Amino acid sequence: MSRSIRSASTAVLSALLLACLPASAALAAPAPGQPPVVHTGSGAVSGVQADGVDSYLGIPYAAPPVGELRWSPPQPPAPWDGVRAADAYGNRCPATESTNGPRSETEDCLFVNVQRPAGTTPDDRLPVYVFIHGGGLVNGSSNQADTAAIVAATGVVGVTMNYRLGVLGFLGHPELTARQGESGNYGLMDQQAALRWVQENIAAFGGDPARVTIGGESAGGWSVCAHLVAPGSRDLFAAAMIQSGSCPSRTQDAADAEGEVIAVAVGCADLTTAVACLREKPVGELLDAPIPLVPPVRGTPFLPSDPRVAVSTGDFARVPVVVGATRDEGRTFAAGDIGGTQEQYETWVRQAFPESADAVLSRYPWPADADQFTYPYLWGAILTDAGLPFGIGGCSNRALTRDLAEHVPTRAYEFAARTGPGLLPIPGYEWGAGHAAELAYLFPSFDNGVPIAPTFDAGQQQLATEMKQYWGAFVRDGDPAVPGQAAWPEYGPEQETLSLQPGGLSAVISDATLAEEHQCAFWDAQTRTTA
Repeated sequence: MSRSIRSASTAVLSALLLACLPASAALAAPAPGQPPVVHTGSGAVSGVQADGVDSYLGIPYAAPPVGELRWSPPQPPAPWDGVRAADAYGNRCPATESTNGPRSETEDCLFVNVQRPAGTTPDDRLPVYVFIHGGGLVNGSSNQADTAAIVAATGVVGVTMNYRLGVLGFLGHPELTARQGESGNYGLMDQQAALRWVQENIAAFGGDPARVTIGGESAGGWSVCAHLVAPGSRDLFAAAMIQSGSCPSRTQDAADAEGEVIAVAVGCADLTTAVACLREKPVGELLDAPIPLVPPVRGTPFLPSDPRVAVSTGDFARVPVVVGATRDEGRTFAAGDIGGTQEQYETWVRQAFPESADAVLSRYPWPADADQFTYPYLWGAILTDAGLPFGIGGCSNRALTRDLAEHVPTRAYEFAARTGPGLLPIPGYEWGAGHAAELAYLFPSFDNGVPIAPTFDAGQQQLATEMKQYWGAFVRDGDPAVPGQAAWPEYGPEQETLSLQPGGLSAVISDATLAEEHQCAFWDAQTRTTA
């Protein structure tokens, strides 16, 4: 089904793309209400305290990737004298405007944020949760995943980071490859540098570098899978969580070819001078160049193996894993296609599944009582069940879970809060449990331009509380067991998945139930006959 996946992933491209602080002149005692100054390897930082959480925000973990450092591996930050105010999130990395945030053209953006329970000392050695934001590797930022609520509820230390995105973070090009031995994984290199920063500095904040769990959603989940496989990342964490992610990758040749197209588009066609030409281009001109989806580049020193193959063969970090998806991943991707017609639907199916279109249309038929929402609901169901694009959700996530569980302790979940508010208010549209719907339950400040968590009813608020406890328990113990909440068994021979439901209704479901929900017998048959 590989050709079908490529066709369908192109159709959902648009849906996926859904202040540097000066140092003070001298050391000073913290004012009342401020947490203590913390000394990092680059200098001292002061934070802010609110609602029982100390926040140290916008700390440089790498030098600004400008000039010759544009499209180079990250370098250490310059040290500073005195105390740097770490009381606000740092610059967002360059990206075009989207529901994930406003346009940014500031390359000085490689910052890490640390949040801990107020009163934590270096002797406490608390477990650490590092979360990597999503956004298709082309947008998003760390401030969308403020970890204060999880920190306050569970007593872990929360860490987030910004990393280079889009053309600035994932450009492959033959000249870069020739010079550096690889190109195209700069954003992942940034993440790895942030994980090294955590190992070197988190003890000063009261965290335990031996108990670091990395997690990420969507493209952040792609990133987690890549770090499970990347040799340079394997010793930087002790557990992992993949939310609505997968293990996609592209070859160096493919990345180089895509980069040449981008270089030509911005007037840097000469291969011998392309890199110098590209480094002189204004950020805005690069952002407005045509940028394809940019999964990690395999067959490189950073990522020698195909991540999906490595997971299936067990060639990855042997750490406990949580993996899951939302019940209706595709509803989010399809929300922009309300009003689509039967003709448009059938045309898309035949383009996306040229070898099995009749079977797909028979399995997901256009109903006689169709309305304006029929197209996105049908399209969303296919995207969910087939695991498009790039193996996100449905039967593809089920297969990934099975492969992980063959080699490491694995917990599986399905976020199934199907009556929640969704990401944006669209009259009459039922979001179901769409892609990214779970984020507001974990990070109350998460929104797509409109607040989400404040609209939760009592049952959804209860689920939000339970999810934070599950996540915190896994970070603490490698086992998401929470007294008084539904048991979450290891994904073993019974292949059980925790269905996360509002109002205290979360419960384990069988593999047979999950397979029936997503019509996996059908999709598995299509994979066997069209692969």
